[in-house]
Amino acid sequence: MPKDFPRARRVADQIQRELPELIRQEVMDPRVGMLTITEVEVNRDMEFAKVYFTTLGGEAEHSACLLGLQRASGFLRTQLSRRMQLRVVPKLSFVYDHSVERGIELSQLIEAAVAEDAKHPKDE
Repeated sequence: MPKDFPRARRVADQIQRELPELIRQEVMDPRVGMLTITEVEVNRDMEFAKVYFTTLGGEAEHSACLLGLQRASGFLRTQLSRRMQLRVVPKLSFVYDHSVERGIELSQLIEAAVAEDAKHPKDE
């Protein structure tokens, strides 16, 4: 079980609040469209931050958005340093979060199982 590092967690929360606004207002890359930051993980020495995001669309859109975010990561880090009161802002690495898609798939499977179960009468 990982140890809890309150400062790293607070920095991650602040990055998660600031980053979507920066992306929306400052990033002019057409590959980076509408996205949602689902989670930010900062390691305990606060050198690296892993930013999980999700977008609507297909695999091609996810890949293009990831490339755009990777290209803009230095710029976003600079902008974060201006907004946050930190000596060192973590280096940003972006990861596409597949959990939303998995959740939708599981919901569909559950609905299909319930519908199948409703077709069969219960034996008493």
